[in-house]
Amino acid sequence: MGRIIKALLVLAILGFAALAAYAYLVDLTPTPAEVTKPVVLDAS
Repeated sequence: MGRIIKALLVLAILGFAALAAYAYLVDLTPTPAEVTKPVVLDAS
């Protein structure tokens, strides 16, 4: 039972390290795009 918990802990640490490396190395900036939407104002 202890070996399973130890293996899961190691996998969780490796997964977190892989996620941190991916976020650090890959450019995650969104592509800029102009968005226009008409707005109807009710002045009454």
